[in-house]
Amino acid sequence: MSNHNLANPAPVGLLGFGMTTILLNLHNAGLYSLDAMILGMGVFFGGLAQFIAGIMEFKKGNTFGQAAFMSYGAFWLLLVFLLIIPKVPAWAAFAPSEAAMVSFFAIWGIFTFFMWFGTWNGNRATQVVFLTLAILFFLLALRDYTGSNAIGTIAGLEGIFCGASALYTALGEILNEKMGKTFLPLG
Repeated sequence: MSNHNLANPAPVGLLGFGMTTILLNLHNAGLYSLDAMILGMGVFFGGLAQFIAGIMEFKKGNTFGQAAFMSYGAFWLLLVFLLIIPKVPAWAAFAPSEAAMVSFFAIWGIFTFFMWFGTWNGNRATQVVFLTLAILFFLLALRDYTGSNAIGTIAGLEGIFCGASALYTALGEILNEKMGKTFLPLG
């Protein structure tokens, strides 16, 4: 099968990322507690759906899309794992420290900042997704470093915007293709 016959997997990856990011950051902003809904979204839509989108990007020969979706899919699976570890008695001794979580979010912020450069030859909507995600990761690292609830709330609000920008980008790609015209401008 030739690559041009495959559907664009990016919208599914962006939906998995965007919707999961919005829901987690509604928690970070203080609207509700961390629960199975967020963890389930993190595993199945944020994690597995993005990972599968990355595999499909690989098949299409898109190195950037493959690296982004597989990496962020793995991020969601890792994050859920790190959140669950302290709750499992046999694993509780291995729970990550605050310093470890600072490092975790900071390294993801650095990776995302450099991935943002890879969006410069694409649409503005995708550029916004990656830039706001880099900012989000750095805010989460700063929250964990300082222990500040205020920074956590700011990170939550910024994360809602980041997730919404990914959701908008996904819907733009889907609807623009389906309608054969620019229905939602992506810049």
